[in-house]
Amino acid sequence: MEIKKAIFKQSASSIFGCPKPTLQEYAFIGRSNVGKSSLINMLCNNNKLAKVSATPGKTQLINHFTINDSWFLVDLPGYGFAKTSKDNRSKFETIIYDYCKKRETLVVLFVLIDSRLPLQKIDFEFMSWCGENEIPFSIIYTKADKNSKSELAKNIKNIETELLKEWEEMPNTFITSAEKKGGKEDVLDFIEFQINENRSPRETRKDAADEEE
Repeated sequence: MEIKKAIFKQSASSIFGCPKPTLQEYAFIGRSNVGKSSLINMLCNNNKLAKVSATPGKTQLINHFTINDSWFLVDLPGYGFAKTSKDNRSKFETIIYDYCKKRETLVVLFVLIDSRLPLQKIDFEFMSWCGENEIPFSIIYTKADKNSKSELAKNIKNIETELLKEWEEMPNTFITSAEKKGGKEDVLDFIEFQINENRSPRETRKDAADEEE
């Protein structure tokens, strides 16, 4: 897939302010300073689409972007704001959890993980929450260009070893570099495949449950 058109649609402070659920949605989320805005801009070929800031936690709303007039890319607030107040953290968590659990047009949630770091407790807890709530998610490792190939491979192997201590299998994973445009085609091809399938994983699970009954 090639993104030829990416237009900001609107921002919302809650799920009730989101656009009408008419298009499939692919959402991006991660811990503060994981490189989410840079990744989104790289995927969309637009360095000014998502706001990049040196201050972690800059994204505080649900931001919808219309892509190729056919689907929504959703930029979600990050989780784990170390320097924000407890009230703000609670507000952001409500925004995130409501969107992930209640937005029926969400097809895949991309959880971004810094490939340079060991598995962070907050990342593991958030992904575990997604699994417990049957929220379809994939992992995107960011900043892959910041380490050597051997260090990168070692770090990712260590992360996945830790995850597989608790999980039966890994979700889809992608290795990316916003600076080098690494992993761009892999992520966009995956989204294109999901769009062509024209079904949400949530619908698939519902059908399976109905058959079992």
